[in-house]
Amino acid sequence: MSSRLLPFTLAAAYFAAAPVVCAQEATPSPALTLELNSLQPSDKGCRLTFVVANNLGAGLTKAAFEVALFNDAGIVDRLTVLDFNELPAGKTKVARFDLAGTDCAKISRVLINHATECVGAGVEPDACQRQLKPETRSGISFGM
Repeated sequence: MSSRLLPFTLAAAYFAAAPVVCAQEATPSPALTLELNSLQPSDKGCRLTFVVANNLGAGLTKAAFEVALFNDAGIVDRLTVLDFNELPAGKTKVARFDLAGTDCAKISRVLINHATECVGAGVEPDACQRQLKPETRSGISFGM
């Protein structure tokens, strides 16, 4: 073999042995992301602010969740339904809920008990619960 062909032969052997990587577009799973963004004292009690992103692939005409609030001793202090109303497909929405008589400093955990309503054209009634992705930025434990 000629010494002039050696670099080309080595390069061809290297590329032939290299693994083939195909770029595939990752299709995100349909999800309803519910982020507990903050808890702040308000005139009425405690204001919970949520950021919700509907990536289910269909709009919701009604979405509501029953949540349990745990006190600083880890005891369920309150059950309440948070009604997010309409959640258009592909949109992010901020929702605030004032919980009368609730002290934010005593809330240690917020648990999503279940979706009480999940209504939209082509949306299965359990989609809001099944495809829910809870997140938090509040420093309070939040999830299902």
